[in-house]
Amino acid sequence: MISPGDLAVIVGLNVLGAAAPGPDVVLVTRTATRSRRHGWATALGIQTGVLMWCTLTVFGAAALLNAFPHVLTYIQIVGGAILIAMGASNVRSGVQERHYPPANLAEAEERLGGVRASYLKGLATNLANPKIVVALSAMIAPLLPPSPSLGTAAVVIVALWLSAFALFAVFVQVVSTDRVRRKFLRAGPYIDIGAGAFFVVVGVTLIVRGALTF
Repeated sequence: MISPGDLAVIVGLNVLGAAAPGPDVVLVTRTATRSRRHGWATALGIQTGVLMWCTLTVFGAAALLNAFPHVLTYIQIVGGAILIAMGASNVRSGVQERHYPPANLAEAEERLGGVRASYLKGLATNLANPKIVVALSAMIAPLLPPSPSLGTAAVVIVALWLSAFALFAVFVQVVSTDRVRRKFLRAGPYIDIGAGAFFVVVGVTLIVRGALTF
C-alpha cells in the first residue's frame, strides 16, 4: 500500500501539472467565460480523458509506449491534426465575431452550441496529447510499488483524478460568474483567436515531434 506521504506528493505534483497553462486550461477558459453550463461540460470531457490517462499510467501504459514508440508517434500526429482543426475553427469564429459580436451573455452562450459538443471538445483536446502518460509516469514511478495491488492502484487513480477534477471545478466556477463573463464579453473574439492560434501551435508541435521519431 502506498504511504499517505507519497500519495500527498503525487497529488501535489498532479495539481501543479494540471494547473500549468495548456490546451485544457485554454479551452476551459474560452468556454467558461461564455457559459457556466458549457464550461462544466468542457471540464467533464477533459476529466474523462484524464481518468483514462491516469488509469493507463498506473497500469503501465508508459512502459508499453516505450516498448512501442511508434504507437505514441501515431497518436501524437492524429492528436496534433485534431488540435490544428479545432484551432483553425476557433480562429475563424473569432474573426467572424469581431464583426458580429454577441449582444449579451445569452447570445454568447447560444453561439457555443450544445453542451454535448462542449463535452466532446474537452474530451478530444485532452486525448489529443498522450504525453500526459509520460508526465504522470515520471511523477508516479518513483513512489508507486513496482506491482501495485488493485487497491493501491485504485487509490492512486482516484486521488489523481479527484485532485485534477477539483482544480478544474473551482476554476470553472470562478471564471463563469456573471461578473467575469460580462468583463470578457467584448474580449470573446480575441480569446477565440488567441486560443485558436495556441491550439494550432501545439498541434503543429505534436506533429513535428511525432514525425521526427520516424
